[in-house]
Amino acid sequence: MTSGNSAHSDPLGFEAHDHAGCIDTAIAAAEAHCAEHGLRFTPVRRSALEFLLREHRAIGAYEMLDLLRDAGYGSQPPVAYRALEFLVANGFAHKIERLNAFIACAHPGATHSPAFMICRDCQSVAEAHSSPARGILGDAAKATGFQIEGTMIEAVGLCPTCAQKAAS
Repeated sequence: MTSGNSAHSDPLGFEAHDHAGCIDTAIAAAEAHCAEHGLRFTPVRRSALEFLLREHRAIGAYEMLDLLRDAGYGSQPPVAYRALEFLVANGFAHKIERLNAFIACAHPGATHSPAFMICRDCQSVAEAHSSPARGILGDAAKATGFQIEGTMIEAVGLCPTCAQKAAS
């Protein structure tokens, strides 16, 4: 992953987009990052990332284990946990604490503080960049001498589809 900020800051997750293109781009970014840093992008790690990218929603570790087992990678929980830990540690995925699940990073290659919008009905997730150094949190940190190293914001509400259903 590169250390610069991405110019792309639009939320990704609720709108229609080139799904095949985002999968190809993310896999290529993961392959390049692993090659550049001497990391092993094993078949199970690649498959786990592909499942996250294909779903465009948060997936729990046991659901990932089922997907990996069905793909022929074994059925022991460490298989899924190790693959997911690798993806998170290298910026290819994020853990959504509220859902105790994982989602592919919508902005691979960018150093960022993610902000997640989680639909309380369908559990779909959109990711956007946040700026913790600015605003109320940044002001509070500055006032106390605290240095923010990273944040993750999780907001709960309704996605456009579920909001439209609720309004009907």
